[in-house]
Amino acid sequence: MDIYQPAEDSYLLQKYVQKHAFGRVLDLGTGSGIQALTAVKRKDVREIVAVDINEKAIKELKTEISQKKIRKITIKKSDLFSNVQDKFDTIIFNPPYLPQDKGIEDPALYGGKHGWEISEKFFSEVNQFLVANGKILFLFSSLTNKQKIEEIISQNLLEFKELEKQKLPMFETLYVYLIEKSQVLRELERKHIDHIQYLTHGKRGNIFTGISDKSKRVKTHFAKKEFVKVGIKVKRKESSAIERMRNESNWLKILNKKNIGPRFLFSGEDYLVYEFVEGEFILDWIKDNNKKDIQKVLIAVLKQCFELDQLGVNKEEMHHPLKHIIITKNNHPVLLDFERCSRAEKVKNVTQFVEFISRMRDELKDFKIDVEQLRTLAKTYKNDINTKSLEIIIKYLSS
Repeated sequence: MDIYQPAEDSYLLQKYVQKHAFGRVLDLGTGSGIQALTAVKRKDVREIVAVDINEKAIKELKTEISQKKIRKITIKKSDLFSNVQDKFDTIIFNPPYLPQDKGIEDPALYGGKHGWEISEKFFSEVNQFLVANGKILFLFSSLTNKQKIEEIISQNLLEFKELEKQKLPMFETLYVYLIEKSQVLRELERKHIDHIQYLTHGKRGNIFTGISDKSKRVKTHFAKKEFVKVGIKVKRKESSAIERMRNESNWLKILNKKNIGPRFLFSGEDYLVYEFVEGEFILDWIKDNNKKDIQKVLIAVLKQCFELDQLGVNKEEMHHPLKHIIITKNNHPVLLDFERCSRAEKVKNVTQFVEFISRMRDELKDFKIDVEQLRTLAKTYKNDINTKSLEIIIKYLSS
């Protein structure tokens, strides 16, 4: 495997290593060692770990630093972070960024099928190795897809600033970004949420998962470590949904007392954290389960909807709750997403969910539902909301 020799990208990144590298430095994919050898000259740098997957590069760089009697640089073989320990103040990465050419294998040049796959893996892991106020110096090419790189950075709760762009021949532009942890990420880490990973996005926010040590939230020195998976909903920058996030946090605190919704843990100005719910969305679950279990789940959801009605609350999405109900492995339904939850004089949680059931004739064909009769029962309930009218609906679905 050839060693990647310094070129335009190396020299452009070097310019900012000279300005920004500090503290404990990780030079990832060191190659010729140009960035490590540049960083070592800065007074603010106290230690450098330079890693590469290329054994030839490691051997040659070890020889060079031995000859120059440089003691601040440690060299290791590592595939990205596979052999890296501890945290760093500065992480330098000039990744292979070209889209893969068929029949050509060169890990120093090609970053995956589209050019950004190695960068995506880097950003999915880097937060575990960067101190709270640390900096990432990252170089990439327009050939990699700038929009995709910025999306990947943001999806890992990082913030970026363009330091410079340099146009090259053949319609290529190089970019150097200074990247730091977002305020939300720093706050979550201070609250002992680790291994944060992007999961999916909604209309107003992104959903992440993480691992929380519950013992850290107990005010005693003798608490036993207990790790739980958490869900994290974070408002997107372009969204103005801060009030929605606060609204959901407030309602979860109330509804948890009725065993409704995922267990709320804590929230900030533009995020909330809850115990993650493992399971399947309701429609996917229905397709793979028998009539008896489906009946139990539908009835359990109706009872939760009735609790909401009794509280004088509208959740708003129960007529189309495909992404708003998860069924756990114990066949327990959990309602999700309470952003739009609000007080209401005319409550409609039960009636909305009955309408959802009415529309699922194909999925619930074993139930032989008479849609008009079921809607009539829902109308009766709407006119007189009480336990008796709910039980009539439940009895019909149980038959």
